[in-house]
Amino acid sequence: MAQPERALASLDLPGWKTALCWVAAILISLAFLISGLWKITDAPGAAVRMAQVRIPETLSLPSAIFFGIAETFTGVLLLVPRFRRWGAWLGSLLLLAFLVYFAINYNALRGAECSCFPWVKRLVGPGFFVGDAIMLVLAVVAGIWARRSHSLRSAALVLGAVVVFALVSYGVEVTRQTGVKAPDYVTVDGKPYSLQYGKIFIYYFDPECLHCLDAGKRMAKLNWGDTKLVAVPIEQARFAPGFMQDTGLKGVISPDVQVLKKVFPFVSAPAGVALENGREKMALTQFDGEEPGATLKKLGFVY
Repeated sequence: MAQPERALASLDLPGWKTALCWVAAILISLAFLISGLWKITDAPGAAVRMAQVRIPETLSLPSAIFFGIAETFTGVLLLVPRFRRWGAWLGSLLLLAFLVYFAINYNALRGAECSCFPWVKRLVGPGFFVGDAIMLVLAVVAGIWARRSHSLRSAALVLGAVVVFALVSYGVEVTRQTGVKAPDYVTVDGKPYSLQYGKIFIYYFDPECLHCLDAGKRMAKLNWGDTKLVAVPIEQARFAPGFMQDTGLKGVISPDVQVLKKVFPFVSAPAGVALENGREKMALTQFDGEEPGATLKKLGFVY
């Protein structure tokens, strides 16, 4: 009977404190679980979002998996009373790290999508810091009135289960990928540009081709969302920037036509290749009328 008495004594808090602790823990746990599970189950997509907030592309995929594991683990700890204080401190450290990172890069990222959650669009600005500050307060409230955490071995088992789940999810995603593998990188502005993460549309064009110009103008009116456009001039590369400006297309220009043509051959321009996570989804050769917009919409590359 001594152990139950001690357990009850440790929970001897006013009812409102206990209720507030539970509410704060559930709310902040849901935030971490949603964010973490999204990163784990769609690591390549999360990696694209990571790169958009200035994480180096070579580190974007490992970062997505690492933070997915850390956030999911934190969310689970917060839901279990005997682990709650550990989860609260871990969650507080993660939130502080996010706040510091975005504060340091505020000028470069202001107005950009923070890539925190899969469905909620949060732009970097004053409201972003207010939102994260509120989550930090919830994490502190969840931990400050929680009983002292114990059973480190059990917590380690939870972490191991989350890690295994993350690795299995990523393995399944990799095995599902089909199609010709794209080169790891192409050159953009003299630097390597990864073709391995997210949705990328490669557009072969001739800057002096009126057909290419017309197709480019029509594609510029599409909503590309998170899809990146890589424009590849097949001739007269010095005119490519002017072509992009005339069409209104938003994307990067790569001179590596010969590198790409060996992997994704084409007969004449305009032509294109839809890539997803470094693999070919479809080669596009029709650029008249509703094309390639109609096909790109079916593929989920534009909206």
